[in-house]
Amino acid sequence: MKSAGILRLAYKLLVNDKGKFAALLTGITFAAFLMVQMTSMFAGILIRSSATVTNVGASMWIMDPAVQTAASSIPMPDYLLDAVRSIDGVRYASPLYSSGALVKLKSGTYQQVSVLGLDDSSLTGRPALEQGRIEDIFADNAFIVVNDAEYPKLERPGIGTEFELNDHRGVIVGVAKVASFGLFGVPTLYTTYSRAIEYIPNPRFTLSYILVEPRDASRVREIKQAVSKLGYLALTRKEFDQRIADFYKYQTGVGTNIMLMTIISFIVGLSISAQTFYTFILENLDKFGALKAIGAKGHELVGMILFQVTFTSLTGYGLGIGLCTMLIGFARLRLPDYAAVITFTNLGLAFGMVLLIAAISSYIGIRRVLKIEPFDIFRG
Repeated sequence: MKSAGILRLAYKLLVNDKGKFAALLTGITFAAFLMVQMTSMFAGILIRSSATVTNVGASMWIMDPAVQTAASSIPMPDYLLDAVRSIDGVRYASPLYSSGALVKLKSGTYQQVSVLGLDDSSLTGRPALEQGRIEDIFADNAFIVVNDAEYPKLERPGIGTEFELNDHRGVIVGVAKVASFGLFGVPTLYTTYSRAIEYIPNPRFTLSYILVEPRDASRVREIKQAVSKLGYLALTRKEFDQRIADFYKYQTGVGTNIMLMTIISFIVGLSISAQTFYTFILENLDKFGALKAIGAKGHELVGMILFQVTFTSLTGYGLGIGLCTMLIGFARLRLPDYAAVITFTNLGLAFGMVLLIAAISSYIGIRRVLKIEPFDIFRG
């Protein structure tokens, strides 16, 4: 029999029973949807957990070895900055202050904020501005606010808006845009390093991070070794991102919960699809037996089943991705700080699991079809 005719017949058999076809398609669609949704939420969390690293954009970060995330900085002694600047291979090194604070808004309400203090001489790590001039950060009491999902929590301040921070007057002189929003629902303010340590109570040490630009990529290893001898840790931007991701994956419950939900989604999709497809095979055994009686080879019957499962799986996968994309898009319209992000890794993982569902379902059907004998079908 010609392969084109076999595949056409397989398609007609598949869609002829609209109820079974819809049930099979629904199982795979929701399995793909749940798997992509869960992994996209996790990907969004990981991306936003590294927002500070992304937005500052430094090539290398020097920190205390106990630091796990950018938000949990451990103060370092000021002399370390001079020691790093003296390392051969360092083009320049700048201090960065990072801490939380409580501000009193003009309405009288209080709001927790994250304050980043930039090096007074170079402003290394400064954000791009939507409004205002970066030079105005040197004015008295000057702060720059980030226009992200948390911006409304500060009552949408514009240039000239005043607030209080630890009984100090603050004035917004610029509104910034950043590449990545934060994870913890806290607005971000930028100011100079000297103003940050003046306005915010600090322990003996005030240096949160040192931002380093190596002379060239070949000097990175040399800088890491020199910093290690000083008792501290130097990481590239990519390594710091990975360190933060590993913390959320393995040292919090987030990674475990997402993994369990993904596995449950896979099991649900597999059970629905395998059971429905097996029922479909049983109800069409007489047709497969008739094809075998008129000369269809075993490999042709296997090809029919593989075509049916592949067609259904790919269709369900596409529908699941579309449904997930629509949901995330709608959620972002209603909730600007919604963190889910669909990545190629998420799509690839879901695609692999859908293929596994298809493989198991088709294996069950193939075993049953290859065992049938035309004589038994006609005798029945």
